[in-house]
Amino acid sequence: MVALLPLLIVAFVDAAHGLLSVRGSRGSPTVHRFDRRLAAAASSSTPTSPTYLLDENLEYMQSMRTIDSSSVSGRPSADLFEAVRYIDRNANKLLYPTEESKNSLWDRCKGSWKLQLATGGGRFTTFKPVPIFAYAMIDDKHFGNGVCLNSEFAILSLLGPHYFNSRTRQMGIGIEDLFLFGNNVTPFAPGFVSEGMGLGKSQDDYKADKKRMPTFTMIGASEKSLIARGGTGGIAIWTRLDSDIRPSAYGDYEFGVYN
Repeated sequence: MVALLPLLIVAFVDAAHGLLSVRGSRGSPTVHRFDRRLAAAASSSTPTSPTYLLDENLEYMQSMRTIDSSSVSGRPSADLFEAVRYIDRNANKLLYPTEESKNSLWDRCKGSWKLQLATGGGRFTTFKPVPIFAYAMIDDKHFGNGVCLNSEFAILSLLGPHYFNSRTRQMGIGIEDLFLFGNNVTPFAPGFVSEGMGLGKSQDDYKADKKRMPTFTMIGASEKSLIARGGTGGIAIWTRLDSDIRPSAYGDYEFGVYN
């Protein structure tokens, strides 16, 4: 298995860079009980709710319905890019103007997600289906991503801490552990692989090297969909998985209990 490590890593990194140019992030599996609960809480439309502005904005609601439909089906509609662009352009001033509304968006981003559609770069305005099963996972402390055969069989997975800045809606990503088939193989990673992936580099390490940490900018999230921009400007859309990806991807890694 260790002998396959360099080839699998190269394949994964190539795929990840082609989609978003963002590298993934660490923790033991517990069921994502919070997925539906957070989405339900986010649907409250009382004037004091952090999602009140969203619920009252008909264009936002229509845009999110368009995105949800495409994320679930995996097929981009003709008006998908315009729907995403509306949310992206109005994010700070109209949709998430307060700290509370930005944190509410962040709560909706948590869960297990399957990558469905991506533009491939900042210059492109067409979403294309993603031909592989690539996932992302966000919980209270960790970001993870990787490549699977299906939701029950992960092949290559990365895990590490995330650093969310609510003001910019950006999630910085660190990578601390590498997994193959749910087994932690970090100690066996060749030096050139560890160096190339920034394995073990913290936020302070990137600052000391005067380099920018890999990031996602969160554009929008619902019960069904997550929309984010990667480091090169490409936009990706994920659909929420019905089950927690962590047991498959990270084996017996101890995440702790998420409330």
